[in-house]
Amino acid sequence: MLIAFKDKSLISKLKSQLSEEFETKDLGTVKKILGMKIQRDRNADKLYFSQGRYLDKVLDLFNMGNYKAVFTPLAAHFRLSAEYCPQFEEDIERMSNVPYSSVVGSLIFAMVCTRLDLSHAVSVVSRYMYNPGKDYWEAMK
Repeated sequence: MLIAFKDKSLISKLKSQLSEEFETKDLGTVKKILGMKIQRDRNADKLYFSQGRYLDKVLDLFNMGNYKAVFTPLAAHFRLSAEYCPQFEEDIERMSNVPYSSVVGSLIFAMVCTRLDLSHAVSVVSRYMYNPGKDYWEAMK
């Protein structure tokens, strides 16, 4: 469980109330939660969350660890629309072996937690989960 308040006395009060009802263990200042790294800047009174390690694992899981990073997700040269969805059974079958929806799900988790910059790109590529084509997979990568 992660407890966060501006006032440390409120944290202490909640901890004591919880320990009266449950067996608890204080693990100290949090460094990670749900795969996210947490960094604090006490002077600026800010928290920073990072999912770098999670994203590295996702890239490795889908054999994309050696792909070149880009600063603009979903570059302008990708023109995706329903007309590019596979029409022939062999193309549909080939794309059924591609983990398209799993990658989209992984990106959604990253987008919701820390990578808001992926919102537009994830929105676009998730529109075609029902029948993604080769161009969609290239855009995803």
